Amino acid sequence: MRYIKGLVVCALVVLSACKEEEKALAVTWKTSTEDAVWTNKTYSKNTADSKPDATVVVNTTAQQQEITGFGGCFNELGWDALAMVTPDEKQQILNDLFNPETGCKFSLCRMPIGANDYAVDWYSHNETEGDFAMENFSIDRDKKRLIPYIKEAQKINPDVAVWASPWCPPSWMKHSKHYACKANPEFNDLPEEWSSTEELVSRFITEPEYYEAYALYFAKFVKAYEQEGIDISAVHVQNEYNSAQNFPSCVWKPQDLGIFIADYLGPKFEAEHIDSEIWLGTVERPQLERVTDVIEYGNAKKYIDGVGFQWAGKGAIEAVHATYPDMELMQTETECGDGSNDWAAAEYTFNLMKHYFENGANSYMYWNMVLDETGKSQWGWKQNSMISIDSQSKAITYNPEFYLMKHLSAFVAPGSVKIDTNGDDEHAIVFYNETENTVVILAYNDATETKDFQFNINNEQITTSLGAKSFNTLTVTL
Repeated sequence: MRYIKGLVVCALVVLSACKEEEKALAVTWKTSTEDAVWTNKTYSKNTADSKPDATVVVNTTAQQQEITGFGGCFNELGWDALAMVTPDEKQQILNDLFNPETGCKFSLCRMPIGANDYAVDWYSHNETEGDFAMENFSIDRDKKRLIPYIKEAQKINPDVAVWASPWCPPSWMKHSKHYACKANPEFNDLPEEWSSTEELVSRFITEPEYYEAYALYFAKFVKAYEQEGIDISAVHVQNEYNSAQNFPSCVWKPQDLGIFIADYLGPKFEAEHIDSEIWLGTVERPQLERVTDVIEYGNAKKYIDGVGFQWAGKGAIEAVHATYPDMELMQTETECGDGSNDWAAAEYTFNLMKHYFENGANSYMYWNMVLDETGKSQWGWKQNSMISIDSQSKAITYNPEFYLMKHLSAFVAPGSVKIDTNGDDEHAIVFYNETENTVVILAYNDATETKDFQFNINNEQITTSLGAKSFNTLTVTL
């Protein structure tokens, strides 16, 4: 009998151990440091008795906003940079950005309507002054660069959605008859008498025939792209509508943007049965009233599907989210630095990501996906890119921000939700995919030494050591 009892006890111990093993969470782990990027690590629970340096509490029922996607901007200078490498290298770069299995899995990207600061030079889709009927409207210029760029991306991932925004209307629609708002003799020929950085004063000619023509311009743009096989998912009415720049730009008084949306653009899209959404974007100032003055004009709110933020607009997103909790929000252009393309830039961008997602952003856009090694626009501003191509050696460099973007976009699928966290969560962003029953954690150890992080997920614990100055994506299957 003692022998049998011993067997029963042993069996219970083994069974208990098996159950504990069955409960163990499945964890995959990618890590990047300045010296070693995109490295696989094997998770093994840290069983040391010492208290973790940081504890993050995750409850998958504390669900916040749904995530709609990640991406960058299709710019002319990016396509020209891609033309410098071999066809195979170009294909590899595009795969690394858009492949839905092995790449960044970009699914939501931006494009300009006409020239932006990373165009080859100034153009709009109709520079024929007084052509209010838009008889000379044309997207032929885009067939050389932007349309091929988009189509190559959509060959890799047919589900890539494209949204569009103008930096400047046709120049004849502005009082100055010029694309710039600020004179700079080195980069534009705007007369000094038209140069002004004053905000809240519209440079657009706010008369009915100009409003009507500009609404028609948007409608023709969407329809022309549809004819090319590219659906425009949304239009954002004006890039940085408070900023007078030496490159294509147009300052608007917020109430005038409200008039344009409520009385002209919204009704035009309705009349033409255009399905593209209309967004208030892109907001680059922190004042809430510069958003509400647009949305609350007349019935503008009826037509506005979302709000996009960039640069100093990060100061407005919290208040906008509180004021319009059901409105979709987007980070539209990550701050692009000064061409440093270094680890410090990636650290800065992580903090931007944290800020935007903590304040309700549903999506996050990089800016230039690819540039040459100078990073310079045609108007003199040197900026970062995810990937750099040397115009002399043709060497291809994947910059730290490429890997940071991939640490999120490759793992956080559209339809996932942002999770509210507690504890020492200032360096962690957490998402939940209900379909896969997975938790995705992007954690940054900003210290110069290894730190032990503990993640309490529902009733389970993950404790592990994160390397110094490392980005880490932990995917946990519950």
